[in-house]
Amino acid sequence: MIPWQKKGEWLELRLPQLLDSEEGIKEYIRLPDKYWNQLVKSGGISIKGPRVRLRLFPNEPIKNMHRWAPVEVLYEDDFCLVVQKPAGMKVHGDNTAKTEQVPTLSDAVASYYEATGQQCKVRHIHRLDEDTTGPVLYAKHEWSHLILDEAMREKQIGRQYVAIVQGRLKEKAGTIDAAIGRDRHHPARRRVSPTGERAVTHYEVDKQWTEAALVKLRLETGRTHQIRVHMNYLGHPIWGDELYGGKKHNMDRQALHGERLELHHPLTGEELLIECPWPEDMKNLLQHTAKNIVMLFPRKPYKSIDK
Repeated sequence: MIPWQKKGEWLELRLPQLLDSEEGIKEYIRLPDKYWNQLVKSGGISIKGPRVRLRLFPNEPIKNMHRWAPVEVLYEDDFCLVVQKPAGMKVHGDNTAKTEQVPTLSDAVASYYEATGQQCKVRHIHRLDEDTTGPVLYAKHEWSHLILDEAMREKQIGRQYVAIVQGRLKEKAGTIDAAIGRDRHHPARRRVSPTGERAVTHYEVDKQWTEAALVKLRLETGRTHQIRVHMNYLGHPIWGDELYGGKKHNMDRQALHGERLELHHPLTGEELLIECPWPEDMKNLLQHTAKNIVMLFPRKPYKSIDK
């Protein structure tokens, strides 16, 4: 990779040879045509011999006063940020009375930017359910947002989850390829439906007990409640997930956690593996499950196939 450094609002590159034209920079850094045209029009490109400067980090002053909340940073550089989302926190607001009063992860990230003197907009690349824990990826500026957004669409960002589910799975590993749509009988619930959007989840049983299992999961698509719907469809709802037939015993939420995020750095292409530690409630449930699972009996899961 070409040597680079951030200088204020500018990214400076040291090229191995002189460029024949300004557009030659596209060979070294992925710049979509629309964004390239914006840089040209705004004077955001400067070339002096082998030294190239691109205004990729424009200051974006914070206009609103966000509700403060602490945030756990898992990874950060000049281009992106990965933070740990706790249970019970939405990724962003939805204009309801609750999210107007309770801080969201977007609030926490905005507060972090402000506290550390970074003038960035909050740009999340993916989301997690309110009661699911794990890493959430943010792009700090428009260019990295375009690159990471495209990587997510092209399924180049890997997301590994872990869940404690009910019952004894018949197969050690498998793939659930079942479309997901809205449940016409419940506004908050989704269900497997032939008229829904394609959804693919890969799973592997890590530990199996008499009436529960620890399952590793990887998403190929990213539908709302995808893992929760698919595990219930398989007949093994996630522990604590009452919305989809899970037994609420020693767990006040679905026992689902984003364990790892895998992506390529937007500039260097370096592979980043970002792990997120287990929350205490899932650690406690796992210990309890291993000791006492034979005493617990899961209830019959909610049928989620749309007729």
